[in-house]
Amino acid sequence: MSINKVIISGNLTRDPDLRSTASGMSVLSFGVAVNDRRRNAQTGEWEDYPNFIDCTLFGSRGEALSKYLTKGQKVAVEGKLRWSQWERDGQKRSKIEVIVDELEFMSNRNGGSGAGNQGGYASNNNNNGGYASNNNNNNNGYASNNGYGQQNTGYSQPANSAPVFDASAVYDEDIPF
Repeated sequence: MSINKVIISGNLTRDPDLRSTASGMSVLSFGVAVNDRRRNAQTGEWEDYPNFIDCTLFGSRGEALSKYLTKGQKVAVEGKLRWSQWERDGQKRSKIEVIVDELEFMSNRNGGSGAGNQGGYASNNNNNGGYASNNNNNNNGYASNNGYGQQNTGYSQPANSAPVFDASAVYDEDIPF
């Protein structure tokens, strides 16, 4: 048995790049910077070392989310690793990227910190692609479960946070893997 699951949180390193395949499927690509904390052997101080992770999201979800993602924004991403290899100018190249299953905004568009799962998408196991829906009982359209087994704390959405929309209307079940 093998498990291929990754969860990271960090800041977007660039504005997302939305493009389409020859068959018309949308592909959203973006980078996330994740810090690794290590002790400097010479000074004894803890230092942050960035890791830059390429992420890809397929289908109409990527198309919809491209309007809300911007460089520097803090996000949490859940997905799986995929290794790809190609040849360019006679040299073999390869990379590992995260194929995104779920994405949650950790800050609003103005860079402020978000509370709970406001303005983001969180798993609530309601079989709509793992995203929050606006039909939950009196909780301002947020998932009753924030995706990590904790209940929504009942925060109201601040006026400057990212808008919430019904992602189940744009979920594409025809992801090619």
